[in-house]
Amino acid sequence: MKISQIILISCVLSACAFFIFGCDETQRKDGPVLTGASPDELLPQAGRIIEDGLSDEDPQVKVKAIEVVAKTQQKKLMPRVQQLLKDDFVPVRFAAAAAVGDMQYAPAKSTVEQLLKARDENTRMAAAYAMYKLGSLKKLEIIQKAITSKDPTIRANATVLLGKSGNKEELKLLYWVMTDSNSDDKTRFQAAEAIARLGDEKIIKKLWTMIISTYADDRMMGLNAMGALGTGTAKDVLITKLDDEVLEVRLTAAEQLGRLGDSSGEAEIISVFSKAGPLGGLDKRDMERVKVLAALAIGQIGTKSVTKYLPGLLQNESKFVRIAAAKAVFQCATRK
Repeated sequence: MKISQIILISCVLSACAFFIFGCDETQRKDGPVLTGASPDELLPQAGRIIEDGLSDEDPQVKVKAIEVVAKTQQKKLMPRVQQLLKDDFVPVRFAAAAAVGDMQYAPAKSTVEQLLKARDENTRMAAAYAMYKLGSLKKLEIIQKAITSKDPTIRANATVLLGKSGNKEELKLLYWVMTDSNSDDKTRFQAAEAIARLGDEKIIKKLWTMIISTYADDRMMGLNAMGALGTGTAKDVLITKLDDEVLEVRLTAAEQLGRLGDSSGEAEIISVFSKAGPLGGLDKRDMERVKVLAALAIGQIGTKSVTKYLPGLLQNESKFVRIAAAKAVFQCATRK
């Protein structure tokens, strides 16, 4: 796989719902499964999983671990993330720099500033985002310029970063990239989510076209964008997709509803773990994907009826499932 492809998968599709890549590994042994343990009691185990992920040989695993650190505000792990700004792989450097920006982690400022001179444009963009978040507002111009690139990976990653910037003045540029003929479908969908993240309710018509797509992945991206928009109308649409014919779509709807404080997707999570549930006919890769999505939904909903599955997920043979479960533990433990 080319580096540019890895970046696109790790940094664009990850916004869709922790999309994963199959792995063959043996069962992890962190001690006995803590059946009935609360998220607070699971915190040490979750922390070890993310620490291991940050040191993993697989760059995709590192990227996922970095994302969890940033999204769950694990500041104590940021020194390790800072070290990954010098990683050999572009996707890892990109994710680490974006995390510095998300966390506004000032101790890494000098290291990030050096990345503004990196040979790779994706790395330079992520460094510019971090510097912008750390107060160098003019650095956003680097990303604004990059979004006009005809390279789909550069354009997609620039779209993600502008959506994360929090600057509503970028809406005009995001609408442009969504309609420009040089943007591929994934970039257009990512632009729609970026616009939703910035709170522009006019995007809801475009999101609706995504949600009624015949392709499940498109529907999932649309649901994630609806969750980012967070309006009453968005919530109503999310509820309708709890009846979608595809399990992964239903779990994504459950996750995004949980993000908006609605636990009505609990039943979809519980069904995954029931003896008569939907996993019986799935191959290993699809089962892994479903469990990742279930873990992410648990993290957003956080009720006792679903957090009881976290101990088992933390022991799963898949690194990606364990990382998603660790993220859920962090989210549930901090939700008081």
